[in-house]
Amino acid sequence: MARRDYVDDPNAPTANSVVASVVAAVRNDDGDLLMIHRTDNNLWALPGGGHDIGETIAQTVVREVREETGVDVEVTGLVGIYTNPNHVMAYDDGEVRQQFSICFTARPVGGTLTTSSESREVLWVAPDKLDDLDIHPSMRLRIEHALADLPRPYIG
Repeated sequence: MARRDYVDDPNAPTANSVVASVVAAVRNDDGDLLMIHRTDNNLWALPGGGHDIGETIAQTVVREVREETGVDVEVTGLVGIYTNPNHVMAYDDGEVRQQFSICFTARPVGGTLTTSSESREVLWVAPDKLDDLDIHPSMRLRIEHALADLPRPYIG
């Protein structure tokens, strides 16, 4: 399903849903960050997705990372909570979702890099190579916070 992101855009459609979602800043022993090239908006992002009924939020992180990347992870911390009402995502089925995303840190514990229906590419990327990727500004903010190792979680 195609998606278009709007941030601080007066022409953005009005949100009609809010879905709790997660992303994970997964770093390997070399300090590289696990990134996916998304199929819905053609941008690079941290792996993640929507919270399902019956899961803890940490289980959501583990499931989503495995589904999108093939990598098994262990959640290690919280980067922040991102709830900008001026950031909406419009899907081609008519859903217009207000951003509600929780960013976690995680470490790989197994698995093999594998693409999915949501990820056309999966790579370990050195932090100094992130500028070479087309990343949405809201995702770049999460990445910057994760790499900065903030003294307390971001809430905004």
